Amino acid sequence: MDTNAMNNEPKAKHTAKDSVFIDLFAIPKYLLELYQTLHPEDHKTVETDLKITTAKCILAGHIYNDLGFMAGDKLIMLVEAQSTWSPNIVIRLLIYVAQTLNNYFTERKILLYKDNKVHFPKPELYVIYTGERKVQPEYLSLKELFFPDEVNCDIDVKVHMIYESDTGDIIQQYITFCKVLTAQIKLHGPTRMAIKETLRICRDKKVLMAYLKERETEIMDIMTTLFDQDYITGLYG
Repeated sequence: MDTNAMNNEPKAKHTAKDSVFIDLFAIPKYLLELYQTLHPEDHKTVETDLKITTAKCILAGHIYNDLGFMAGDKLIMLVEAQSTWSPNIVIRLLIYVAQTLNNYFTERKILLYKDNKVHFPKPELYVIYTGERKVQPEYLSLKELFFPDEVNCDIDVKVHMIYESDTGDIIQQYITFCKVLTAQIKLHGPTRMAIKETLRICRDKKVLMAYLKERETEIMDIMTTLFDQDYITGLYG
């Protein structure tokens, strides 16, 4: 590819994958498909039983790639991790679930200083890992990561890890989308060409096929709004 042409193209920021993650699972039928992937034993839950509880701006510099939702008596907190491995994701989820539960109690006017034991949805914490990693632990533990030499730790968080597999479910299709986008950015740079090729390849591979067909215009709009500020300044400055 011509270097000058690549430099003159709009550049897409790395948060494109994160925005697609949020857009995809904000759609009830795909959120249900996600839930059914996590809980294949549950054949009763329907779209209207799911309620998104995603919290906003809980951390400075926070990238909006987190998803929280309730399904009956379950409070599911799910994070799409960046391709760079970081143990700090466990701390993020600890803060995340604490804030979400606080919102849950506040909205329902549930007082925590009464003698009676309160009832609340059981938290489930997941991370979708989209990068390459040889060692793939089943879960991450706050105690094991940060206090491995301590016999006792008064608080712990267990996070279930989801990696690439050949199951073909909606989570795996999303991971494939991320990997295709990463490969196209390596070929074309962070440009619109990389995005267009990603959508074409994913359609050909039948990856998120219905979603990409239904939301192609919206997806391109999402990507466009994430172009580098330098390019926008160059057009309108």
